[in-house]
Amino acid sequence: MKILAIDTSSNICSVCLLENDKPLHTLEIKNEKTHSEKLMPLVQELLNVAKITLNEIDLIACDKGPGSFTGIRIGISSVKAMAEVQKLNIVGVSSLESLAYNEIFDGIICSLIDARNNQVYCGIFDSNRNQLGELMADDISIVLETIENLWTATNSNYLGTCGQVPLQFIGDGAVLHQNIIKEKFQTNANFSKNNEQTSISIGRCAYHKFLNGQIDSADSITPLYLRKSQAERMQDVMPT
Repeated sequence: MKILAIDTSSNICSVCLLENDKPLHTLEIKNEKTHSEKLMPLVQELLNVAKITLNEIDLIACDKGPGSFTGIRIGISSVKAMAEVQKLNIVGVSSLESLAYNEIFDGIICSLIDARNNQVYCGIFDSNRNQLGELMADDISIVLETIENLWTATNSNYLGTCGQVPLQFIGDGAVLHQNIIKEKFQTNANFSKNNEQTSISIGRCAYHKFLNGQIDSADSITPLYLRKSQAERMQDVMPT
């Protein structure tokens, strides 16, 4: 199965061609302001490098958020257009879940993405030989609240007993708040060195979702927004 994976959720515009969950070719551009202009030429360049055409692709995968509101919209709209033309299946992937595919780790993976204003996007997954199961739905909250909730969860029957379950923290939110996490979890906390979102992990995640029948379409795929955009938040506080 040939998978075209796309990530536009951050300042990096990244595309990857995978055979099942094995990456074959990857290209990226680090400039968020040009995603709308650079994405499709980057896809075409990737196809040229691989010496294939879009109609030879079996599945398109993209990041559906959380992340840059503009970037996510660009990625999803582009994937929809390609899928409609070629009648392709789509798999939309959460940024938090795909981050967890950066590592091969048996235990609990906590993906944390900086949401600014002392908040983080958080997703918690059970990983067994890189097969992930969602333990807690993607959410956004204050950093200390997130850490307290995770501490409570790992001490409950829901996730197991803290100290027995290996914990892996990943993402720029984990890097930013590492001291707080270490203070709470002490020696039970492991920290990934692969904290950037990539189209490779999006493709890997999408492949496993496809095998489990979790498939989207051009009509059904939508962005995953865990909070309102800056413009919407400003509108809420403006006097009427």
